Amino acid sequence: MEVSNKQVILRDYVVSGIPKESDFELRTSKIRLNVPEGSKSVLVKNLYLSCDPYMRGRMRNATDSYIASFTPGSPIYGYGVSRVVDSGHPNFKKGDFVWGSTGWEEYSLIIEPETLFKIEHTDVPLSYYTGILGMPGMTAYAGFYEVGSPKEGEYVFVSAASGAVGQLVGQFAKLKNCYVVGTAGSKEKVDLLKNKFGFDEAFNYKEEHDLDKALKRCLPDGIDIYFENVGGKMLDAVLLNMRLHGRIPVCGMISQYNLEEPEGARNLFCLITKRLRMEGFLVVDYYSMYPKYLDMVLPLIREGKITYVEDIAEGLENAPKALIGLFSGRNIGKQVVLVARE
Repeated sequence: MEVSNKQVILRDYVVSGIPKESDFELRTSKIRLNVPEGSKSVLVKNLYLSCDPYMRGRMRNATDSYIASFTPGSPIYGYGVSRVVDSGHPNFKKGDFVWGSTGWEEYSLIIEPETLFKIEHTDVPLSYYTGILGMPGMTAYAGFYEVGSPKEGEYVFVSAASGAVGQLVGQFAKLKNCYVVGTAGSKEKVDLLKNKFGFDEAFNYKEEHDLDKALKRCLPDGIDIYFENVGGKMLDAVLLNMRLHGRIPVCGMISQYNLEEPEGARNLFCLITKRLRMEGFLVVDYYSMYPKYLDMVLPLIREGKITYVEDIAEGLENAPKALIGLFSGRNIGKQVVLVARE
């Protein structure tokens, strides 16, 4: 059986600047609803797609990146939640729900299904597997616990704190009895941090003329752990406010993604004087810990001890706009695209 398959296509590489909707096009192709005979591929129907900042780097013709660039003229790829339509792989059968890398299209043929995670727990929203129970959740867990090495009562600062990862880092830190401060780009997001996610303090970085003063106001005793999501001027200000032997898990640097020439950091000497540890990490290196993470986080979700906010755009045709919105802070919480209901 052959059906039509709507797809989001990248027209051409986007070298610098914030991507525009005109950089993408919606195209309809045809796809057979069965895997090739003898193949171990898996054919899935995509239900939810995840919009993530790292995807900006894939829009460039990068040869030295940790992840392949998108191919102009072809569908873009990202994390998503899907239902198996047909399978030639022994680990997956028709009707299974999975999450992992998939195309921005209605149906995808997954050539390497070993990268997929089968969804065993369906008493929580399936969309959570694009966020708290998927890549962003594992990112927060690995970055905070494994790289950040938190201790009870420490001072934690989170940038981009209302996003897919930041909102979880703050809540994990509170579960560790840390004092937690976050920053975001609007009053609505700052209120969310304090009233929904339980941050002790938060500020709108767009309203602060001096980030160093803002940090000293909110964290007068300094910072033990800075969960780095933005880079640029924020990183420079944070370095001045780190405590001795502080840790900086480097998750992302969204302030730099659309620049032709990245900004340099000026206060790196603080790494020496304060004996800091600043470490970048990739979540793929920690996926072996996923079962352990689920054992920790699922009871917290079910007991209402941790919360997660999503911003869901409906329809594949609205996916480019949703993705682009990440870079101007338009989303409130984790940005998800609903492609199809179960």
